[in-house]
Amino acid sequence: MTAVRKELKIYFLILAMTALGLGFSNDIISNYFKDAYQVNAFQRGLIELPRELPGILTVLIISLLSFFCDIRIGIIAQFLSFSGMIVLGLFTPAFGVMLLFVFINSLGMHMFFPLQDSIGLALIKDGRIGRWMGRFKGFFTGFQMIAAIFVFFGFRFGILSFETPLKRSFLIAGFLFFIVMLLLIYLYRLVNLQGVSHEKNRLKLRWDYRYYYILVVMHGVQKQIMMVYGPWVLIELLSKKADTIAMLYIIGGAIGMLIIPLLGHWMDHYGIKKMLYVDAYSFIIVYLVYGVLAGGYADGWLAKGGLAVIPAYLIFIFDRMSNQIGMIRTVYLKAIAVKSSEITSNLSFGLGIDHIVSIIFAILAGLIWSTWGPQYVFFSVGLLSLVNLYVASRVSLD
Repeated sequence: MTAVRKELKIYFLILAMTALGLGFSNDIISNYFKDAYQVNAFQRGLIELPRELPGILTVLIISLLSFFCDIRIGIIAQFLSFSGMIVLGLFTPAFGVMLLFVFINSLGMHMFFPLQDSIGLALIKDGRIGRWMGRFKGFFTGFQMIAAIFVFFGFRFGILSFETPLKRSFLIAGFLFFIVMLLLIYLYRLVNLQGVSHEKNRLKLRWDYRYYYILVVMHGVQKQIMMVYGPWVLIELLSKKADTIAMLYIIGGAIGMLIIPLLGHWMDHYGIKKMLYVDAYSFIIVYLVYGVLAGGYADGWLAKGGLAVIPAYLIFIFDRMSNQIGMIRTVYLKAIAVKSSEITSNLSFGLGIDHIVSIIFAILAGLIWSTWGPQYVFFSVGLLSLVNLYVASRVSLD
């Protein structure tokens, strides 16, 4: 077994445990807010401030910790995720205190997002970036599906609940994040990286990266719909519980395990530009259709049960799949990076831009939902996704 092969095996374990941890926590946190605190749509939007603010702070924090390598920063990030989840699992604190520990967990989670990709990129040695990134994302999605299976049966049979004093789902997630922290410590000792390219990760903004920055701005808008208001259609309008959301994640994960590695292969074969077109069209279609459905459920011309809910399930699943195409952004940045040492810092900067937009749009979308109706949230994002088409037309790599 070569050293690189062993490093990749540890990295795959890190991906597996991280995916399981997020499946038991972040993927169903909307149900936690609804079941434990009975929040409405506008409050749900406001909650995104402490959840998304860490994404902005990540830029500053990773810059301040630039004397550490990516793996060591990842260790700190997983400790924060572990700490936040354990407290939320053991207690049901006052609303303000709950938001504090949501913030701590979210800070760790958001710190790790760019690091997860940059560590993976550093371990790819054969140049087949698209194929390996597809494998990483497909593997990650598969374990999200496994987590969703456990969540589904746990909530369906009362083993897991957000209405009990102990939130077992969050306790499991905290334990998994602790395991990831230990795996990162082992990986650090194994490879002894001093940064992705043995250079400090200094932030260098370049005109060459402008289309990448535009893509992350758009992702900030689209992500809020995908992660917050997409599930909220099912939770608020259709009164679906965590077990239903988990079942949809299971189906989406099963499809993703097959499709996402294929997307990585297509990226290597057809090129980034064509896949950016696929990314743009998928978002436009998803949100325009979701808007029609949300309006139908809210206005009463679509039934909230029976066959009428199946289109919402299908578009929710497709929405999850379209998000995975987002790995194109990372591969695109890798392709245009002037220096490899600028990848992590620009990934974290992109995350910061993403989250500034996310916070603004979360509150704005909550107001739109409450004032005019849920369909206009989705229609507005569908139209904004035309920007993705513009970027795809301007990119010239292939």
